[in-house]
Amino acid sequence: MLSNNDGCAVARSEEAKALGIQMGAPEFMVRDTLKAHNVAVFSSNYTLYGDMSDRVMKTLAAFVPRLELYSIDEAFLDMSELKYNDLLKLGMEIKNTVKQHVGIPVTVGIAPTKALAKIANRYAKKKHKDLGVHWLANSDLIKQALVATEVGDIWGIGRRYETLLQRYRVNTAFDFINLPEEWIRVNMTVVGQRLWNELRGVQSFEWEFEIPAKKNICTSRSFGKLVNRKDEMIEALSNYAASCAAKLRRQKSAARLLHVFIKTNQHRMQDKQYGRSINIQLPIATNNTVEIVKHALKGLDIIFKEGYNFNKCGVIVSDLVPEESIQYNLFDTANRHRNTTVMKTMDKLNASLGKDLVRFAVQGFEKRYKLRAEYLSKLYTTNLADLPTLRN
Repeated sequence: MLSNNDGCAVARSEEAKALGIQMGAPEFMVRDTLKAHNVAVFSSNYTLYGDMSDRVMKTLAAFVPRLELYSIDEAFLDMSELKYNDLLKLGMEIKNTVKQHVGIPVTVGIAPTKALAKIANRYAKKKHKDLGVHWLANSDLIKQALVATEVGDIWGIGRRYETLLQRYRVNTAFDFINLPEEWIRVNMTVVGQRLWNELRGVQSFEWEFEIPAKKNICTSRSFGKLVNRKDEMIEALSNYAASCAAKLRRQKSAARLLHVFIKTNQHRMQDKQYGRSINIQLPIATNNTVEIVKHALKGLDIIFKEGYNFNKCGVIVSDLVPEESIQYNLFDTANRHRNTTVMKTMDKLNASLGKDLVRFAVQGFEKRYKLRAEYLSKLYTTNLADLPTLRN
């Protein structure tokens, strides 16, 4: 799978890895290899990924009382109330049910803590790929998995800590848990100490069963082609600002600060370079699309310059407050009740009829700046026009 604008390889099958295609390799540099070995290439398809992820997560949620969504393709299932069940059998049932209902293969790692569950999951992928499930049911199995896990593969150990630990001849997860706790606390802070406890079977990472509200929201894209006309920049920025506003409403937040930025492509040495941003303090916290787009375009008026080939722009909303805690002022003349009703109606229509079907005129419909996606798969699960067809 390729990144935005079909730039770099960001996900590879085991077969693609065996061909020597590296993570992050630019597509144009491996194009000959892709063609020579008939490698299937796909553009990023976030709509399809999001829908498939939602189906998987709903299937997983049916097995346990509580579930923590960790990422688009990963979740922690709380089995603490199922400790008298046959957890290995349950893991197999989870794996088989997801495959049957959604068609996606998953790997299940079962252990006393989150960090150990990550170890178990990775161990299953490496050592029990056909089975796809591994349960660290006792201390011997835990030790076996820790010994087989390189220190750089521990959840939460980045490149800097990996280098530090290897300097002290800590090469595996088992070596890591045998370090003195005081050394861990001094050299890896309290977060490292919690990880050390987790790998020793002591639960130290809190569960997050409710997705926390984001502290800031960014919508930004690189353009599919260079943009030098202001009307195209207005269209792009209006859509990004509208996206931020919709995300604010979904998490029931409002923003008090708006950040707008534009930039050229620094790798195009033949072009003049320019990049600038601006912060705009909103008079009243809002999640109204009209207000956020209006202020974003005011910011663009200030920072835009003619004569440059821009390749990216974006909007960030921050200083967020709950929408029920917005502080108004005496000089506010907007009809807030009417505006809120309009936004709710627009969101309902777009949710039922299609994303961005109802929009403001300034957003346009052409999306002349849109990302390149020459290898985009169809929206098989969200678009009736893309449903697979059968032929006799």
